[in-house]
Amino acid sequence: MIDILYPLVRKCLFQLDPESAHHLSMQGLRLAERSGLLGLMTPSKLQGEAVEVMGLRFPNRIGLAAGLDKEGNTIDALGRLGFGHIEIGTITPKAQPGNPCPRLFRLVDHEAVINRMGFNNSGIDQGILNVLSSHRYQGIVGFNIGKNKMTPNEQAADDYLDCFRKAYPVADYIVINLSSPNTPGLRDLQGAEQSARLLGLLKQEQAKLQLQYGREVPLVFKVAPDLDDGQIRELSRVFLDGGLDGLIATNTTLDRAGVDAHHHAGEAGGLSGVPLMIKSTEVLRAFSSQLSGKIPIIGVGGISTLDDAREKLKAGASLVQIYSSLIYRGPRLVREIARGLTEASIK
Repeated sequence: MIDILYPLVRKCLFQLDPESAHHLSMQGLRLAERSGLLGLMTPSKLQGEAVEVMGLRFPNRIGLAAGLDKEGNTIDALGRLGFGHIEIGTITPKAQPGNPCPRLFRLVDHEAVINRMGFNNSGIDQGILNVLSSHRYQGIVGFNIGKNKMTPNEQAADDYLDCFRKAYPVADYIVINLSSPNTPGLRDLQGAEQSARLLGLLKQEQAKLQLQYGREVPLVFKVAPDLDDGQIRELSRVFLDGGLDGLIATNTTLDRAGVDAHHHAGEAGGLSGVPLMIKSTEVLRAFSSQLSGKIPIIGVGGISTLDDAREKLKAGASLVQIYSSLIYRGPRLVREIARGLTEASIK
């Protein structure tokens, strides 16, 4: 039923500015979930083939990328769409409003989005309360964490450690976001030396928290697609030497190749959607070659079909995530990918 209705819903939402449409759709999902209507419109069970990655059992290989449910207040509703894992955030230690509006732009002909949201969220404490209040979703929940805009890079580790400690008892895995292009100076922390230092501090904290809580929560880094071969080699050594548990490749891109003629192409921010597919997959493949299967990779960026998702797995990913294509293609895509990504189908 939801697949039949979505084209009409999308047409109505696309009459609104993108951020208003986003808030309205998320509110609508929550309302439909609380009323029981969403349950009647979607399959009762998560579909697809379960897989173990990072010591966690994922019900299927498709997840929701960070950025859609920034505060973790729509997990139960989004879970109804069929995601095997949902990544919330990016969440920062303190609440912050993000960048001035407008900050979200559709490139409809390209099935793409440019955003410069700037980690707008209500802070880690509220995010944890939101996640604890979700009861129906049976999949994996990841926390994507970042630093506050006003925190200087020299003190960024304090922000990441603060969020890491607080999220640890609640999260299934925790992602360190150093690759968003929308917080000034954030990508400077993605250098090999800075990444090694932060990874070392977080692994020390992880060991302490594992003893305290009696559970191991995987530590994951999310990288940008705008890395050259040398940077990929250096970061791969850092991740292998530092014992990183997982990698997400990739975040949004500053590159405007393929959309440069669009009237929104000059907008600052990260580009996601179909135009990112080739670039992000090349970076994924390069990391996979360097890591030699020793660190699992979640592939994200430009997936809009089942074949795209298969291409990510063939390039070295163990799991995939979508975001922009959910907006353009609707919930049907989630179940198509969940059902289609079996061991037999990707060999």
